[in-house]
Amino acid sequence: MSDINEMNVGPRWYVAHTYSGYENKVKANLEKIIENRGLGHMIFDIRIPTEIVIEKNGDTEKEVEIKTFPCYVYIKMIMNEESWHAVRNITGVTGFVGPGSRPTPLSEEEVAALSIEQEQQIKLSFAVGDSVTVIGGLFEGYSGIVQDISEDLKNVTVLIKRGTRDMPVELSVNEVKLADSQI
Repeated sequence: MSDINEMNVGPRWYVAHTYSGYENKVKANLEKIIENRGLGHMIFDIRIPTEIVIEKNGDTEKEVEIKTFPCYVYIKMIMNEESWHAVRNITGVTGFVGPGSRPTPLSEEEVAALSIEQEQQIKLSFAVGDSVTVIGGLFEGYSGIVQDISEDLKNVTVLIKRGTRDMPVELSVNEVKLADSQI
């Protein structure tokens, strides 16, 4: 790996590939290694891109942080033998992103584009075709099948069985929840 030292062009962003679910562990272990070995002058920043998603189930909302790029950790570092070795030998790291054994740095613009603050997204606990229970409004207590969800994720059309026919009813997403049998 002698050509690693030739790649040293100052601090750049590199992407380390990890096992699934090891991103936080890799970040924590790398932070400990930086502190213990005094590598703060070579490894400057470690990021795991995430975004906040709001999951709705009836009238309950829960904020969940999800990884934007699972299995990847972004590291701003000066690439040389010592820094490469420190990152590459952490449990959970499978290697750097790049052709063969040559890590490819990202440009600052690419990193900025990846780290843009995104507005919160809403994720419903049900989808079209799922059985739901109405928990508010005129049809409270009824069950039905989700026929349609509005693009803004604020309204849902539910087919409720009334007698011998199904009646489409438009409700707020806060008035329905996933039927208990599907949770």
